[in-house]
Amino acid sequence: MIIDIHGHYTTAPAALGAWRDRQIAALQDAGPAPSASELHISDDDIRETIESNQLRLMRERGSDLTIFSPRASFMAHHIGDFQTSSAWAAICNELCWRVSQLYPDHFIPAAMLPQSPGVDPATCIPELVKCVEQYGNVAINLNPDPSGGHWTSPPLTDRSWYPIYEKMVEYDIPAMVHVSTSCNACFHTTGAHYLNADTTAVMQLIQGDLFKDFPTLKLIIPHGGGAAPYHWGRFRGLAQEMKKPLLDEHLLNNIYFDTCVYHQPGIDLLTRVIPVKNVLFASEMIGAVRGIDPTTGHYYDDTRRYIDSTPYLTDEERQQIYEGNARRVFTRLDAALKARGR
Repeated sequence: MIIDIHGHYTTAPAALGAWRDRQIAALQDAGPAPSASELHISDDDIRETIESNQLRLMRERGSDLTIFSPRASFMAHHIGDFQTSSAWAAICNELCWRVSQLYPDHFIPAAMLPQSPGVDPATCIPELVKCVEQYGNVAINLNPDPSGGHWTSPPLTDRSWYPIYEKMVEYDIPAMVHVSTSCNACFHTTGAHYLNADTTAVMQLIQGDLFKDFPTLKLIIPHGGGAAPYHWGRFRGLAQEMKKPLLDEHLLNNIYFDTCVYHQPGIDLLTRVIPVKNVLFASEMIGAVRGIDPTTGHYYDDTRRYIDSTPYLTDEERQQIYEGNARRVFTRLDAALKARGR
């Protein structure tokens, strides 16, 4: 199987964005917020947006299953308060669950959390529990910066995050460390903020000792790990100066990097620097980079082409990246697939 561990519902029906606009307008006007019951999206609306977009491209590019979560830039945890985020997360998570019900062979859901700046992360646990127990979610997305580019939250190693980690360990689900929209003009959302956050998360984890407290915790650093693989020597050296264990021991039993890197040299570097056991296939298709690369004639986010073309990967290593590692890291995904005879 080809399992894409990083997909977002970026093509959700227009009614979803219109509802969100009403919610934001109510905050600005101090008026009543729209209720979830006022949002009407039919199964046919979902089919139209999925079949003409993600599912079409999955078939064209040869991927079988996508771990599917709400659109990352739409999470926008900096807007409103916890109640705002709670209502919005519930709607978006239900929509991804509905996709998985309509296309169970091709999509399985991952949840966004109702995070809000300055609010105890433990408030997210009811939504997490609901998504795992009722919707069959196999992962969560965890935003290390709910402020939207101003970084007002403590680092991921801070004990305030521990209630979420405890629940992750209980359910044996990983988290993708994924920020949302930047409202800081200094940081372009997808070109700077996303990659800054990936790099920042790695450095926070190096500085702390999170995995001593949670030895089975699993975190995915998306977008190829930001700058981390490219500067792996710098991070190894900094860890050494901090008297931390070697990174193989300090990080690589617990963190993983995806292949949302949109050119061949980048994938070549990622798979040479980071052990294959820590690399997970992903594309984030119809995401930040949607165009065609004029040097290749193929879409930038058609990442399977890069894995297939990496010359020093063996067939066994490709199988690990495409399927084996995902089944090992996302144990609930593996169990769901086995239950279907896959």
